[in-house]
Formats: sequence, C-alpha cells, structure tokens
Amino acid sequence: MKTNPYNFFFPIGYHQFHKKQQFNFQLNRPFSWGYADYDDLKSVGNRINDFNDWKTELVKLADITLLKGKVLNSAFYYRAAEFYTFLDDPDKEILYDKFVKLFYKAIEGDTYESHDVPYLNAYLPTIRLQSGNIKRGTIIIHGGFDSFIEEFYSIMKYFSNLGYEVIGFDGCGQGAALRKYGLTWDIEWEKPINTILDYFKLDNVTLIGFSMGGWLSLRASAFVPRIKRVIADGHAIDYMKCYPYLIRMLHLWFMRQRRFEGFVNRMAIKKAEAKNAQAWMTKQSMYITGTNNPMKAFEKVWLALSEENMFSKRVFQDVLLLSGEDDHFIPIKMHKLQKNALVSAKSVTDRIFTKKDHAQNHCQIGNVGLALDIMSKWIEEKNSVDIHP
Repeated sequence: MKTNPYNFFFPIGYHQFHKKQQFNFQLNRPFSWGYADYDDLKSVGNRINDFNDWKTELVKLADITLLKGKVLNSAFYYRAAEFYTFLDDPDKEILYDKFVKLFYKAIEGDTYESHDVPYLNAYLPTIRLQSGNIKRGTIIIHGGFDSFIEEFYSIMKYFSNLGYEVIGFDGCGQGAALRKYGLTWDIEWEKPINTILDYFKLDNVTLIGFSMGGWLSLRASAFVPRIKRVIADGHAIDYMKCYPYLIRMLHLWFMRQRRFEGFVNRMAIKKAEAKNAQAWMTKQSMYITGTNNPMKAFEKVWLALSEENMFSKRVFQDVLLLSGEDDHFIPIKMHKLQKNALVSAKSVTDRIFTKKDHAQNHCQIGNVGLALDIMSKWIEEKNSVDIHP
C-alpha cells in the first residue's frame, strides 16, 4: 500500500495482524487511518508475544522503515511502540518525541498551520487546515482517552479536501497539552472548546469527537450553542455502565467506602506492576489525571464520565451517533441508551456498523472511509438546512 501526506487512502478490511485483540486493534489502527504498510504490520505482528516484545519489535520496524525513507510510516510505528510503553519507562517520552518530529517532517510540504492556543496558564496544541477556494464551514476534531491530534490528520485532510476549514486540537489530558504543557484531564470540555472558538473567531461549527471524545463532544455541546452539529463516534453514555451490573455495583460500593481506599490503591498499584492491558489502563488513567492515586484517577475518569455529567437533555443540536456492532471497548447497548437520552436534540441520526460494512470495530477501524462518507454527507445535509431553512 502506498500513502502520501497529502491525499490519504483508507483501506477496507480489519486484518488479523495478531491473535490477541488488544494488540491486533492497535496494529489495525494506523493501517485503517492510512499511515502504515500491510506487510510491515503482518511481519511485526508475528514477532510480538507480549508487552515487552511490543515496544522492542515496533521500534525495530520504525528504525528500519526510517532508513528506507518511509518517514510517515516510521512515525506511526514509533507511535504504536509508544502506545503500550508504560509510563515508568524513560523510552515513552523519547518515542513520543520521535513520533512528533517525524510526523511533522513527513507533512512539511503540506499547507497547514500549527497554533498553540493560550488556555489557563498553558496551551492547547492545534492543527488548522484551510479549505481553499470552496468554503463549506468549519469542523473541529478531537480524540479521547489515549489519542494524539496528529493521528487524525488523514481525517482532517479528508474534510479539508471537501472544502471545510478543519481544526484539530489536543485538550486536557491529551497529547502535547498534557506532555508538554501539563494540562491534566478535565471532563468540562466546554472550556477548551469555547477557547478554540474564541481564538479562531468561530461560530456555527461542527464538532467531531472520536472514542471517549464522543462523550466529551456531547458534553461540550450541552453548554456551547456555537456548536450547531455534533458527531459522537464510538463512545459510551456512561462508562460505568459498560460493566456487567454486579461488577458495576461492586465497584461503586468500594468507591463509596472510604475506609477501603488504602487497600484498593495498594491492590491497584500491585496489579499495575504487571504488564497487561489492565495495568496499562490504570497507569494511563493516573497519568492523564496527574495523580499517583489509582482510586482518585478512577473517580476523575471512569466515574466522572457518567450519564448525569453529560447533560444529554441540554443538547439541542443536530446529532450523529456512530457505533460498531462488535466494538470490544464499548458494548453496543450504549448506543441505544445514548440515542434515547437526546430528547431535546434538533435531530438525531444514528448508524450501527456491522461486519458486512467491515466497520464493526471501535471507531470503524477496518473501514474508516465508509464512516467518513457517512459523516460528510450528514454534515452537508445539515449545513444545507441551516443555510436554507
């Protein structure tokens, strides 16, 4: 597969690069976004057995690819290596810096703007793509729990090529906003959104939030009327409700019993010493919230991302909800709960992607192009209605 930094190709198909889903999804992720080579991923997947192999093998691949002059591919292999590198490993920051340096080197011939938007006592790192001669409106894009805005560049280019001004940013707890400017997690997403709108003097925008960013985008829409259209892709209305009922109740009971806080934290820290998906999730939660206390991190992320805190009843915009039928992070039952909660929305359109679509996974990894086609047609329809009531 050939890619270039100006017009990206979104391949169709979710591939078996690894037998374990936790690794396989993270290998399919850059491939579906148009940043990786199929043969590279197939080869490296065969050499990965555990979390230690993950970093080692992906760094080797990134090094070799860079020597071949495939700068964009190399950047995203370093990013993939960084993803499952644990926070106490000094290589994590090194790999992040390599990814960012190579990413911007790869797109240096493209027409884009980088802005550090002042926010609190720090900055929101922002990429802006102008629309050229055709001006259809403005789209703002952001991610969620574990993404960097650079990863959405191919998606930003897709919309820019259609005539939209596109602005992507890292918010609190994300990307360079956290790593370089120390902005930790804050679910009050309306604050950075208002700051972005003020900085670029924007009104009447479409907001797209991916993964956990879907929750954040709906929360922001409840408080920011300048958002006229919102797309939430791959989120849960309430992250505690992703758990089976009995497990959820047990979690909540322990959280309310403050006398167990020390015990729960000791157990969580002990489990986090292992190198597995649960340990990564715990450490990532602690990192983005800026705390060494697992229980407080759990409260700031997983408990805070609740149906009550989203304020769905205050969302008056046009809404598009997208979900994957076999999303291994978010149970499909979340889709219906969210749709039913948007009782005040101007309109609610939804789509559940299936295996037939090759887009049944989280955030349509496997057929991102189809999802973007659905989004673009929906935005155009709603834009037309707004312009010609």
